[in-house]
Amino acid sequence: MNSRRKFLQTGLLGGSSLALMPQLLSASMAGSSTDNKPPTRFIFLHKGNGLLPESLVPPTFDKKLVEAEKKKEALSVDLDQHELPKWMSPLSDHKDNLTILQGLSGKMCTTGHHTWCSSLGVYKANERLSSIKWATVDFELAKLFPSPFGHIELACFPGGGGNSRGNINGIEKGFSARGPQQPNYAFGSPKVAIQELFKSVATDESAKASYELERKMLEFVAKNHAKLANQLRGVEQPKVGNYAGAMQDIRDRNGRVEAMGEVIRQNMPKLDEKYLAENISTVDRQAGHTEILLSSLISGMTNVVTFTLDELGTLYSGLPDIEGENVNQHDVGHGKSVAQFSAVQVREKIRSQHMNVIDDIVTRLKNVPEAGGTMFDNTVLLYFPDNGETHHSHGTEWPFVILAGDNARLDLGRRYIRLPGYGKEGHKTLGNWYTTILNAYGNPIDHFGALDVALTIDQKGPMKEFLS
Repeated sequence: MNSRRKFLQTGLLGGSSLALMPQLLSASMAGSSTDNKPPTRFIFLHKGNGLLPESLVPPTFDKKLVEAEKKKEALSVDLDQHELPKWMSPLSDHKDNLTILQGLSGKMCTTGHHTWCSSLGVYKANERLSSIKWATVDFELAKLFPSPFGHIELACFPGGGGNSRGNINGIEKGFSARGPQQPNYAFGSPKVAIQELFKSVATDESAKASYELERKMLEFVAKNHAKLANQLRGVEQPKVGNYAGAMQDIRDRNGRVEAMGEVIRQNMPKLDEKYLAENISTVDRQAGHTEILLSSLISGMTNVVTFTLDELGTLYSGLPDIEGENVNQHDVGHGKSVAQFSAVQVREKIRSQHMNVIDDIVTRLKNVPEAGGTMFDNTVLLYFPDNGETHHSHGTEWPFVILAGDNARLDLGRRYIRLPGYGKEGHKTLGNWYTTILNAYGNPIDHFGALDVALTIDQKGPMKEFLS
């Protein structure tokens, strides 16, 4: 654990790279607004197997607060007065930026074991492309803060079935969506992510030759399909035209990335060989992906990253005290112990590992100077379950852990917030939460996502108490 954390603290930022911060890039490259303010970065981290609401309750709550929590009554408690749950202890140094948000519901989403795009799109989704109704919230935010790559997705895929179909080291359908019937694709391993994201600045002669060949192929395909589209009629014309447009979009993106070559080179991920191996533990995979995430943000390649820390079918390896075990989260969800640890204790170990990842991200961003402050000042990180409150979830609760910098446009504070329970006056949904974030950052949408048809309360509009 110590060697992993030392690697994460020193792997990316050398002395020379600090001289090439994102705010020095032009607005068109870094996604900055016209007033030269730094862009806001969003990091979405989600997990499988549910997030038990009771696990987020501070252990120092008195009897009155505990009773209110059990009754799902509205609460807003200053975290200064309370200790964090033990598994959240890696975030102790970031308490000033921390909010625990409880009580959102998501019954309009697919719940149960797997939810695909549901937790980010707020609609019922499954493996079929036809179930993808619109872009997920991370893609909507990426539109507000443009960047060369727009959006990057990383994943610790499940070992069998699910999105990856067992190809955990490849590029497979992710858990975000670009638009209707348009799944996003996620990088399953740090190795393939480096190869694809940083190939324009590769120094290896073979990699450079491969990239040049790809450039010529894209140019050829885009031009030829554009000509073909002009010759076609009927339904085939837009299909071929869209394909040609997609090829041209990739060429344009590559051009923007090439223009940032020196900044990207200075912030290239520096990964030991073990993080590039095919047979890599889940914990090391998360560490490698964290390095990719940070490099992509700090270099200005993207302003939005979505990282699936695990999915229900992810066989966990590398957890402290049980490093040699391949933990089956489905079995843990049904109460099965692992070695000498109960299912509840294993759940806590997994969540604590996630907090280590978040601590690494936040600590690093707090050490990157930007516009008189740090890069974290302009960052919002959200940690939440893929499928709601528990293993066989019902969607009545969707807990969030939020870390936001000083320039965040959300009025959250260092609070434990419990919204009124499902169906009660003042209750809010996952759609309300994403509507609030989008409104805060420039998209005045009336409602994001599907409505819960079983609720009789007004579900539209942002949560005004969170708008600063």
